[in-house]
Amino acid sequence: MAADLVIRDADVVDGSGAPSYRADVAIDDGRIVSIVKEAAAAGCQRPTATRELDAEGLVLSPGFIDMHAHSDLALLRDPDHSAKAAQGVTLEVIGQDGLSYAPVDDRTLEAVRRAVTGWNGPGDDIDFDWRSVGEYLDRLDRGVAVNAAYLVPQGTVRALVVGWEDRPATPAELDRMRRLVAEGLAQGAVGMSSGLTYTPGMYAGDAELTELCRVVAGYGGYYCPHHRSYGAGALQAYQEMVALAREAGCALHLAHATMNFGVNEGRAPELLALLDEALAAGADLSLDTYPYTPGCTTLVALLPGWANAGGPGEVLRRLADEETAGRIRYDLEVAGSDGCHGVPVEWDTVEISGVADPALAEYVGRTVEESAKARGEAPWVTARLLLLADRLGTTVLQHVGHEENVRAIMRHRVHTGGSDGILQGARPHPRAHGTFPHYLGRYVRQLGVLSLEECVAHLTSRPAARLRLPDRGLVREGHRADLVLFDPETVAAGSTFEQPRALPTGIPHVLVDGRFVIEDGRRTDVLAGRSVRRTPV
Repeated sequence: MAADLVIRDADVVDGSGAPSYRADVAIDDGRIVSIVKEAAAAGCQRPTATRELDAEGLVLSPGFIDMHAHSDLALLRDPDHSAKAAQGVTLEVIGQDGLSYAPVDDRTLEAVRRAVTGWNGPGDDIDFDWRSVGEYLDRLDRGVAVNAAYLVPQGTVRALVVGWEDRPATPAELDRMRRLVAEGLAQGAVGMSSGLTYTPGMYAGDAELTELCRVVAGYGGYYCPHHRSYGAGALQAYQEMVALAREAGCALHLAHATMNFGVNEGRAPELLALLDEALAAGADLSLDTYPYTPGCTTLVALLPGWANAGGPGEVLRRLADEETAGRIRYDLEVAGSDGCHGVPVEWDTVEISGVADPALAEYVGRTVEESAKARGEAPWVTARLLLLADRLGTTVLQHVGHEENVRAIMRHRVHTGGSDGILQGARPHPRAHGTFPHYLGRYVRQLGVLSLEECVAHLTSRPAARLRLPDRGLVREGHRADLVLFDPETVAAGSTFEQPRALPTGIPHVLVDGRFVIEDGRRTDVLAGRSVRRTPV
């Protein structure tokens, strides 16, 4: 019988890291049913199909897996979702950095929505008709642009049980948090995330986190922390997470594993040595990075943890009080806020990328220092004005990374790709629209940091293995037909810091579950994406 589709004469880079080969690949009912290599084609009947696609000159690879995405509401809000589909992304991992929208009650949902407006928008256009993890995944199953897996957000769990206060959980509260994490995993989450420079997740001590990770381990999931420092205490923070996961017997995936700020210039080899030592000792460890030097977060996230205690309303109250605002300024500019990774803030590196209030649009695209000079005031005065006027909805780029660190880390054998893509704001980080073609165009073709086969493995089979997905991440018979076809000579990120929403070039076709979501370089109306739930152990 004829298959649904056969892709003819593709250069297959199958995700394993092995050399490419030329083949016909047949797809039927959402799966790869036949692969006929050119060497065997002369002696075998070539597969037939209802439709044929000539892939001469194109690479066929597994669809890319974005291991760190912030599309929690974008998937529901924007059926097009070309930001990811056009990159060849066929699966995103959401629920990141310890803050997302399930599990919640009405009170917690409102507070979380306010806290991460800068990440995902206020959500006024979303019908929040779920409360549990399972209900959120069911909502995705109504049809979205690409597939999505979910991490139980530890900060949201803590907000639901303990609130936004800076204090240890009681034994009864810890028991309830354990139950909520277990319920989320049982309903299909693939692991748990934390944001340990974000409130309220940062208020959890290591003992509390270890107990929650024991639950995650029991379900075969993994722990994905945004750890306590990417600056002054970065190496100690990485070591803390490695030790914690080992104690809990839990797999560990280090989110956006960068080494930033001046204190860490050229120190990636120290991080990699730490990871190699842990791997040699038996740690189950992986990491993700984006191929850019600037970071992206919210302006309020830079404030010290004590200033964020109690939730968004309390933050605004403290900022409005002159004496308390002075203490915040001291921690930011002199002491080194924990929210700014223990490094005194350098306002000339903090660029406003988006505002919630359109009346503040004049600040977008300029650093805080530049705006302050134009206004004839100190940078802190400008930053405080923005925080208050924008009700904490301001997003920023932080220009604090180092290219040599980026290149060294992406070469590591447990590295995977993650965009950390915040899709909000007038000028979001270009990584949201460009991470995966930027790997292929700049770091493979232009710079040769990775070979094509290595890079594709980093973006496909390695993340699929971390997610315990036995039928994704490789071009294999029987595997899901989540696939991308790209031109290795032209593939590139279109997005730049000046034009951050420009779409990639050189990616004409993307399939999710065997259906074209990108065809001839254009988004179709297909919504083939669904939730990808944890495989039971």
